Amino acid sequence: MIANYGYKDGAGDWFLSIDTDKCAGCGEKPCVNSCPEQVLEAITDDYDDEVVAVREAHRKKLRYSCNPCPRMEGKLPCQQVCPADAIVRSW
Repeated sequence: MIANYGYKDGAGDWFLSIDTDKCAGCGEKPCVNSCPEQVLEAITDDYDDEVVAVREAHRKKLRYSCNPCPRMEGKLPCQQVCPADAIVRSW
């Protein structure tokens, strides 16, 4: 399942999409620790799988929470360390 977190406004689409099927297979969740703004958290989903989600406090402000992150090869730090390539950003 693809979980979409974020919003759309006049400046564009600001979504982080997480493929929870891919994410559930990752034991360490390195993306959570790689986020300097602590946008991500590990949760237990409805199927009792541990997956990563965007914290409620950041869901309506991803544009501002994620914008300061450096991008290497067009990827945010959380995307770079994700071994399953489960995180996609819309901007």
